[in-house]
Amino acid sequence: MPYKTLEALPKQVRNTLPKHAQEIYQAAYNNAWEHYETPDMRAHDATREETAHRVAWAAVKEQYEKKKDTWVEKKNT
Repeated sequence: MPYKTLEALPKQVRNTLPKHAQEIYQAAYNNAWEHYETPDMRAHDATREETAHRVAWAAVKEQYEKKKDTWVEKKNT
């Protein structure tokens, strides 16, 4: 089910990601939830929720990286 607010995100996401990364996660999750509606669109018999979470984490990892225990924005070099 899509997340209407950042406060509705899973505890792990809220407690580990900075606000901007949470916004990325929420947008990507909600988009994937809509896009991967039917099982034939998902890989490896994954549920709609599993697929949406995977897509959301991948979106976060495009702009953020984990340094020790903290997620930080990647620097463009």
